[in-house]
Amino acid sequence: MSFGKNPYLAKAQAAELKASEAADDGARARAYREAAHEWERAAGRENPGKRRTEYEQNAERNRQLAEGEVPDEDAEPAAHASGAAKKPLLN
Repeated sequence: MSFGKNPYLAKAQAAELKASEAADDGARARAYREAAHEWERAAGRENPGKRRTEYEQNAERNRQLAEGEVPDEDAEPAAHASGAAKKPLLN
């Protein structure tokens, strides 16, 4: 671990990956809740601003996914840290 890096960011991303690969609904929900917890911890380590807001939105989105709800697309940040597919641009 290096100084100045947020260790919870990698943990949150790993938990999201685990949730996306989960075999059953129970394991998926637990992994999404764990991801939400790690995103909150990551947000707590950031100064108020864009990153903190983005991490808090990721936590909320993961809670919604854990409950089986479809997250609101407008609430999702443009550059999602977990690497989820983005909407195609209209030309």
